[in-house]
Amino acid sequence: MQLSVIILNYNVRYFLEQCVLSVQKALSGIEGEIIVVDNFSVDSSCEMMKLRFPNVRLIENKANLGFPKGNNIGVAEAKGKYICILNPDTVVAEDTFQKVLAFAESKSDLGIVGCKLIDGTGNFLPECKRGTPTPWVAFTKIFGLYKIFPKSGLFNKYYAQHLSENQTGKVDILVGAFMVMKRDLYLEVGGFDENCFMYSDDIDLSYTVLKTGKSNYYFHETSVIHYKGESTVRDGTYMKRFREAMHFFYKKHFGGSFVFDVFMQIGAFLFAILKKQQQQQIFSKPDEYVLISSDESLGGKLEKQLQKKVIQAADIDENDLFSQEIPKGGRLEIVLDNNRFSFMEIIGILEKNKNKGFTFKILPEKSSFIIGSNNSNDRGEVIMLKNSN
Repeated sequence: MQLSVIILNYNVRYFLEQCVLSVQKALSGIEGEIIVVDNFSVDSSCEMMKLRFPNVRLIENKANLGFPKGNNIGVAEAKGKYICILNPDTVVAEDTFQKVLAFAESKSDLGIVGCKLIDGTGNFLPECKRGTPTPWVAFTKIFGLYKIFPKSGLFNKYYAQHLSENQTGKVDILVGAFMVMKRDLYLEVGGFDENCFMYSDDIDLSYTVLKTGKSNYYFHETSVIHYKGESTVRDGTYMKRFREAMHFFYKKHFGGSFVFDVFMQIGAFLFAILKKQQQQQIFSKPDEYVLISSDESLGGKLEKQLQKKVIQAADIDENDLFSQEIPKGGRLEIVLDNNRFSFMEIIGILEKNKNKGFTFKILPEKSSFIIGSNNSNDRGEVIMLKNSN
C-alpha cells in the first residue's frame, strides 16, 4: 500500500465529512487507505462516519487522548509506505497526494513533506513553513520583527521567509495539519511524543526528524484549505496547555539554564496571549449570496431559508461577480457547489479571488450543509440546508 491518511477528529463532524470526502477523491488511482481516529467526540461524528463512509476505518477512543497519542494509535494501524497526518478541518485537492508522493519519491534524504496551506478565504497560511523556534527566533515572532525585516536572515526565520509561498525547498518545521512522511521513519523516531498533549507536537516531530540527518521540505505545487482552530476554543485552558507545550519542547531539545527557562516561560506566556487575541468569531451575515451550481432549484431554496438575495449561476463569471452592487461596508458570499466543481477547482477559485471583498462557503457533494470560514482565526460556520439532498 502506498499511502495511509490518518485523520484525528474531535467534535468537528461537518468539517470531518468534507475532509474525508476530499481525501477519498484524492486517493483515486492511489493504493491507499483512510484511518479516522475519533477522540471521544460527542457531536455525532462517529455516527456520520458509519453512515456516509462505512468502508473507512474508524477507531473510536473512549477519551480525548490528545493529538500525539491519537495520531500514534492511527499510525500503528496503518499499512502504507507513506503516512499523511491530516487535520479534519482541511480540504485536499484531487491531485494533492499524487503530486506530494511524486515529490517525496524524488528525495533520497526525505524527512517530512508539507504543502501550501490556505485559509477559507484563499489567503496563504505562513505557519505551514517555519524555522526552529529557538529563543531568538521566538523573540522575533513575539515582537513582530519578522514583519519589519522580512528579507533579513537575522529576523525572518520563524516563517522560513528564505522561501516565498510559491517556492519549494528545505525548511525546519512543518505544521501538523498536513504532514507526509515514510511510515518507517515515523516509527523510527517514535512518532509524536505523547508527553506533550498538543500544540508543540508538530514542532517536536519536525525537529526530531531533522536530528536524524533527514531534510524536511515545503512543497508549493499543491494547495490545501486549512480552516484552523475548529477543535480548539482559545480560553484559559488553551493558554495553559500552550505554555506547557512550549516549555516541554525547549526543555526536551535545548535544556538550558534557569535564565533560559525563565525567558521561555515569559515568551510562551506572551505568545499564548497573542494567539488568544488573534481568534475572532465573525458571524456577520452577508448582504447577498452568489450560488454557483447547476442545480436550478437550489438557489430558490437557499434564498427562502437565508432570507437574503441569492444570485444563481452555473459557472463563475468574474465580470458578473465584480458588478454586484453591495452596500458600503457590506459583504458578498460565494457558495461553491462541489457537485459542480472539483475540490481542486474550488481551491483555485479561492486563491484567485482572495482579498477581493468576497467570502466563501462550500456545499460538499451529496451533503445537506454549506461550510466555510471567513478568517484564519475564525472557528468557521456551518449552515444546515433544509429539504436538500
